[in-house]
Amino acid sequence: MAAPTKRRISYFYDSDIGNFHYGQGHPMKPHRVRMTHSLVVYYWLYRNMEILRPKPVLLSEMTRFHSDDYINFLRVITPDNMQEYMRQLQRFNVGEDCPVFDGLFEFCQLYTSGSIGGAALLNQKEADIVINWSGGLHHAKKSEASGFCYVNDCVLAILELLKHHHRVLYIDIDIHHGDGVEEAFYTTDRVMTVSFHKFGEYFPGTGDVSDFGHGNGKNYAINFPLHDGMDDESFVSVFRPVIGKVMETFAPGAIVLQCGADSLSGDRLGCFNLSLKGHADAVAFVKSFDVPVLALGGGGYTLRNVPRCWVYETSVLQGTEIKDDLPFHDYFEYYGPDYKLHLPVSNMENLNTKPYLETIKQQLFTILSQVSPTGAQIQTGQPGTSMTPPDAALPETARERESEMEERDPDTRVGDVGEGRKEHPLEMMPEGDGTRR
Repeated sequence: MAAPTKRRISYFYDSDIGNFHYGQGHPMKPHRVRMTHSLVVYYWLYRNMEILRPKPVLLSEMTRFHSDDYINFLRVITPDNMQEYMRQLQRFNVGEDCPVFDGLFEFCQLYTSGSIGGAALLNQKEADIVINWSGGLHHAKKSEASGFCYVNDCVLAILELLKHHHRVLYIDIDIHHGDGVEEAFYTTDRVMTVSFHKFGEYFPGTGDVSDFGHGNGKNYAINFPLHDGMDDESFVSVFRPVIGKVMETFAPGAIVLQCGADSLSGDRLGCFNLSLKGHADAVAFVKSFDVPVLALGGGGYTLRNVPRCWVYETSVLQGTEIKDDLPFHDYFEYYGPDYKLHLPVSNMENLNTKPYLETIKQQLFTILSQVSPTGAQIQTGQPGTSMTPPDAALPETARERESEMEERDPDTRVGDVGEGRKEHPLEMMPEGDGTRR
């Protein structure tokens, strides 16, 4: 047999992502992405990937899904002018879980740019796997922030992939239901959403097994509701058969995989009991189908565990083994006292019984047996095509912003001018490593 072709992997990262801060005491910490990148560098994993800094997306790309007034609101709102926008703050659900902070729009632009840019790379066949650990903010709605998420980069990446792929599969292993993505594609058969999540008196409260799509999208929303204490053995026993059946019946041209790390044991907001290997088994299984994959981040609120998870899953996507002993690096002290990659699971009870898991699995197999072999059209918002909605024109303020962004030097990062942000030293790779910045 011929040796398998090596998968081409691209990795999006901008060191500015670690400069943004949701506020004191808030569980969402973008700094975790910078910590992940530090481990990627010091485990030498960057040598096996093309390292890219995302090109800032335009407002018109964000409004392929989100409403113009919502995106314009995110662009103008600041901690200093909040009092002038009290009605809009309430209307767009911005303020508590989704606070206003300095650089909010630039933050949204950064993580979204990596996901849309990654989808474009897959479309152009310049990569087989693309990684953007800053993305995966799956709760945001068309005109509303939700669950720490403002712009739904998952939806926008899927819309980009739909320009070249007839069918796109979205898989979500965050402990929270991927409600924003499911809602966006609930009535189409060109996108199947599959979510494995905690269900029952838990945010966002959606994702029952009986929620399986509507209209043309009937049977194309797959939900596996789970209980507290989900462990590796139980997770693998449901994930592999369900995704195997999905791949058999739906046959996607590309996959978006949301790898929320809040399903790990010991997460600050989670209640599952997965190890790194159990979580990453899902990543390895998805990779095994040899279909283009966009791997995104998502939840994850125990700061020392999220980088462990995502650097390990970077190694899994590469097929590279890394040592359990963490390399000495900028954030080494976060991982004491053991300084190991893999973390122990707890002795919490697994409330997911085998009969329960089997019952849900068979229900999903029944739903999947009704998936049709063809799909209908969906509006992608691609300019200059018949698939663009007739009322997709941007308002004057958005056109002005887009014009400003087009005139900007593409090699200058958003926020470089006048904001006093410094480049993080880890963004600059050793010379001669063969990667493109």
